[in-house]
Amino acid sequence: MRVAITGANGLLGGEAVAQAAGAHEVLAIGRGPCRLAPGRYAWASADLADGRSLEEALLAFRPEAVLHAGAATDVDACEREPALAWRTNVGGTEQAARACAALGARLLAVSTDYVFDGAAGPYGEDDVPNPRGAYARTKRCGEEAALLLAPDTVVARVSVVYSGRPGAKATFATQVVEKLGRGEAVKAFSDQLVSTTLAAAGAARCLELLLETGYRGVIHACDATVIDRVGFARRVAERFGLTGQIIPVKTAEVRLPAPRPLRGGLKVERAAALLRDKPLPLEEALDRFHAEWTSRSGR
Repeated sequence: MRVAITGANGLLGGEAVAQAAGAHEVLAIGRGPCRLAPGRYAWASADLADGRSLEEALLAFRPEAVLHAGAATDVDACEREPALAWRTNVGGTEQAARACAALGARLLAVSTDYVFDGAAGPYGEDDVPNPRGAYARTKRCGEEAALLLAPDTVVARVSVVYSGRPGAKATFATQVVEKLGRGEAVKAFSDQLVSTTLAAAGAARCLELLLETGYRGVIHACDATVIDRVGFARRVAERFGLTGQIIPVKTAEVRLPAPRPLRGGLKVERAAALLRDKPLPLEEALDRFHAEWTSRSGR
């Protein structure tokens, strides 16, 4: 099958390329030069914010399925530059959806737990979104763009994505490992409940949804455990055999440009019932994360 994957330089998109390449004819799409390991895929550069280059790349490749993982994901940067966040998260998704509609291709658009306000989580797919902040609002509008413009669409929400893959960008989980390993303290929010997503597991679920099911609409594709960030940091440290100081802080104590949903997390019963790649309990996800990290560090 001809499959295009956007956000290929990112965590989930990069994992999806690695998993799909070889089994499918894959076009990996990202902004600028390719930062992935060599593989059996083609590369195209596109800027989601420019209003045209993603759609042009998709129409030229003519995919049968598109995994749209590209986005502006820096929550605070989006708050500082809402127009850029809109062009990227809404406009980029609109480009993907328009191309899919023109080609008759199936679309999976990756979204986020931030579409909820965090007042009463964890949330199911049928709960009503109430986004706060530029990132959250643009991602929610991107969901609607995908669902309205492309007839065969699934929106897959993930949360707190992390990876130990070589070359993957730093995340909260990798910072815990690196800082504690250097003997530095780690600060973590004690009042923010989240779901987490090992990138490789989330990518596998997204590919299964896109290529092996006919599911349409919204589904939560994160892992199974809901936990506060202090608890997550402690579980990461425990799995890696690290000791050190993990300092609980309240979100109100840190002056952040963008609001964070506090009582968050996503319910995953729908994905667990539908998919072969089930949402992982945190213990299993951290075992896989540890194996990735050990492999890349040669330890």
